[in-house]
Amino acid sequence: VRRPIPPPTTMRTSKLLLMFVIYHLISTVGLLMINLPSEDFDGEISLDALDIEKASLDFGGMAKSAKPVAVLHPGSADDIVELVKTAYSSGHGFTVSARGHGHSTNGQAQTPYSNGVVIEMSGSKGSQLRKRKLALPFLPMEGNSSYVDVWGGELWINVLNWALHFGLAPKSWTDYLYLSVGGTLSNAGISGQAFNYGPQISNVYELDVVTGKGELLTCSEEKNSELFHGVLGGLGQFGIITRARLALEKAPQRVRWIRVLYNNFLTFTKDQEHLISLHGRPPSKRFDYIEGFVIVDEGLINNWRSSFFSPSNPVKISSLNTTGGVLYCLEITKNFDDRTANSVDQEVEALLKKLDFIPSTVFTTDLPYVDFLDRVHKAELKLRSKDLWDVPHPWLNLFVPKSRIADFDKGVFKGILGHNKTSGPILIYPMNKNKWDNQTSVVTPDEDVFYLVALLRSALDSGEEMQTLQYLNNQNQQILRFCHEAGIKVKQYLPSYNSQKEWKGHYGDKWELFLKRKMEFDPKHILATGQHIFRPSSSSSTQSW
Repeated sequence: VRRPIPPPTTMRTSKLLLMFVIYHLISTVGLLMINLPSEDFDGEISLDALDIEKASLDFGGMAKSAKPVAVLHPGSADDIVELVKTAYSSGHGFTVSARGHGHSTNGQAQTPYSNGVVIEMSGSKGSQLRKRKLALPFLPMEGNSSYVDVWGGELWINVLNWALHFGLAPKSWTDYLYLSVGGTLSNAGISGQAFNYGPQISNVYELDVVTGKGELLTCSEEKNSELFHGVLGGLGQFGIITRARLALEKAPQRVRWIRVLYNNFLTFTKDQEHLISLHGRPPSKRFDYIEGFVIVDEGLINNWRSSFFSPSNPVKISSLNTTGGVLYCLEITKNFDDRTANSVDQEVEALLKKLDFIPSTVFTTDLPYVDFLDRVHKAELKLRSKDLWDVPHPWLNLFVPKSRIADFDKGVFKGILGHNKTSGPILIYPMNKNKWDNQTSVVTPDEDVFYLVALLRSALDSGEEMQTLQYLNNQNQQILRFCHEAGIKVKQYLPSYNSQKEWKGHYGDKWELFLKRKMEFDPKHILATGQHIFRPSSSSSTQSW
C-alpha cells in the first residue's frame, strides 16, 4: 500500500518509528518494525526537503551522493545513541553519517546510500534544542593548565569566543574556524601552530564517543584508549564525537603578522625547517605560527589569501628574479600582549636576522589575536559577496616527506602548475613528526619532518579552461601520478579514495589495526559510509561505489 507523505515538517522523535515505516512503505521494501525507545528523546527528526537537500551537499560541491531519508537534529548525545542503536539492532538497517559544518570536499560526511540518515551536529536547530542542557563549561586542571568541554558539533569560532571570556584559547588551530570540533578531530586539525603544539588531535584530553554499536563511551589515554586513539584522525569510522575536552592556554592579545618572499626554493625550505626546529623553546626565542605559500602567477600574490600586501603597490613576480617564474612566501607570527609589547620588535628582529629572504620584501602588520585567527572568514565574506564561495572546490592536500620536497617543487610547482592561473592559494609548510601521536589513526610520511602541500583551488565558470572543474581534477590526478612515478611517498590529508585497495595503500602498515578497530567499534559498517572505506553489512545498502 502506498500512502501519501505528510507535508514536509519537523517531527518529534515520538514519530521516529512512523518515519521509517513511511520510508519503507514508499520504497516498497516492506514494513520494517523498529523498536526505538522514544521517551526522553530531546532532538528532532526531519523529512523536510530543505533539510534533506542541505544534508546531501558539502563545501566541495563535487560529490554526487544519495539524498538521506531523514535528518536528525540531536538535542543530546542520547539522541545519537538511540539512532545508532536502532541502526545496529535493525535487521534491514540503515547507515548513519555525522555532518558538522559541511566543509568536506568529496562527500565524506554525506551518505552514498538512499537509506542513510544524516546527523546535523552543528545545525542551528540542534543548537536551540541543546542550549537548555549543554553549555561550554570551563574547568581548571591541576598543574595550572585548563580545558574546556565542548559539544562535538560546536564550531571552533564559538569555542574561541567562549574561552576568551576567561582569557584563554585552544593551543592548536585550523586556518578556518567555522569547522566543527568533531570534524577536525576526525581528521587531524592543522595550521601554523602545529610545528610547536602538534595538530588539534594532540591537544585533546578526553572524548565522549557514540560507537557504531550505539554505545556512549568516555575515552582518553587512560580509559578506553583504543577507541580514543582510533577516533582521533579516524575519519568517523569508529564513532561519533559528542564531547571533546580540549587543552587551553593563556590567550595572547595581539599578533605581529609577517610575510617575506623568496625566489629560491631551497633557501625557503631551509628557513622554514630552521624555524620549526625552535619548537619547545621559550616564546621569546621562536615564532608562534609558521606557514607559507607558493605564488606561480602574477594574480595570486594579490588575491584573497594574499590581500596582506598593499594593492596600491603590488608585488610583481617578474621583478624579483625568480627561478621558473615561482615565488615562495614565508608567513610567520609573533604573539604579544601589553606586558611583552616593548620587546616584540627586538624579538622579531633577532629571529629574522637568521633568515635569507629577499630583503626588500618584508611586510608586517599588527592586529588583535582573534582577528588573525578569523582571517579566512573575512575572506569568505568577500567571496560570498561576489558569488565565488559556493563553487566546486577540487582541493588536494598532501603530506610530502622532507627528503623529496625539492623534487615535488621541480615537478609540480615549476612543472605541472607552471605559469597557470591557480584560482586559489597553494599552502606549503613543514611540521615535526614528534608532535604527532603515532597511536592515532592518522598516517603521515615516515620522516622526522614532512610538509603539508595544500592546493586549495576553486573551479570557476570564467570561460577559461584552466579554471574548470574538469581541468583542475585532471591536474590533481596528474600531480598524484607524478608523485607515484617519481617514488615520492606522499600521504593524502583529508583523503579521498573510491576502493578499499586504495585505502589499504593509504594506511599501509596501519591497515590491520584500522580494520581491527572497525570490527570492534562499528562491526556492521554503519558509520561514515561517505568515506567509501567499508561497505555496510546491511542487505538493504546495495548501491555500488
